[in-house]
Amino acid sequence: MTALKISRPLATRLLFEAQKQPDTEVCGFLSALDGHPREIYPVANVADDPARRFEMDPADQIRAMKTMRERGETMLAIYHSHPSAPPEPSVHDLDGLGYPDALYLIISLNIKGVLEMRAWQRQDDRMIEHTLTVMD
Repeated sequence: MTALKISRPLATRLLFEAQKQPDTEVCGFLSALDGHPREIYPVANVADDPARRFEMDPADQIRAMKTMRERGETMLAIYHSHPSAPPEPSVHDLDGLGYPDALYLIISLNIKGVLEMRAWQRQDDRMIEHTLTVMD
């Protein structure tokens, strides 16, 4: 996969999730139905330092995955925000990759007035960026 296309309403919801807790890394899943991005599933961040890293609550992860299966969806991406850093994978992000085949969407609140979101995927021992397009 070299490109990800998501609808404007879905992108807006992802950005809104990040803005709801501007001092905390929010996280969750983006599902797909028939290969197309479909829904977001917020998951509580239970990290010891949620302003600088994320760790998904295991019970929330299970609930989200169960709901996706019941709806015929698959997990397409894991999203999380960076309250004060660019939308690039951090050392902590690389260390904590639990789903190596998933896309990782990183939302940055680092720039005043401008929200930025980028897509990444693990390839061997590094992360490569994928084109992310928001469709009207």
